[in-house]
Amino acid sequence: MPGIGVRFVQKVSATRAFAKIAPHVIPALDRAVHRLTRGKMLLSAQLLPGVILTSTGARSGLPRRTPLACMPEEDGHGWLLVGSNFGRTGHPAWTRNLLARPEASISWKGEDIAVTARLLAGEERAAAWKALLAFWPPYATYQARVEREIRIFRIVRR
Repeated sequence: MPGIGVRFVQKVSATRAFAKIAPHVIPALDRAVHRLTRGKMLLSAQLLPGVILTSTGARSGLPRRTPLACMPEEDGHGWLLVGSNFGRTGHPAWTRNLLARPEASISWKGEDIAVTARLLAGEERAAAWKALLAFWPPYATYQARVEREIRIFRIVRR
């Protein structure tokens, strides 16, 4: 059972105000803390595990670094990434990048890991979504706010 602090953060993170402000503030803070700690820490990872995803821009072909919350899978070799975009209308750019070029890398607890991403669909997506909602309930609020189906990727070590 989550503590009072976690429940408070879950409640705040499900608000529309958070969805407007967070995409501009949290990634910038995460990138700065990640740089200052030489890849050992993400500020947002104090609540949820997180990675820095380095994908290749779908149009530009340039490396794109994005701090993301993730759900590590039990086998220790994979992670689930959720394209919630904080419950905003469009899919986040990093999801388009992974669809176009699924080979990427992550920084996980200070370790750089080459990964391959795969968009989940059907029963596999449904099972992952159920696990993600148990892991971080605000994802349900994000999905209820948008008409698009939130993209879920499984990334695994190459």
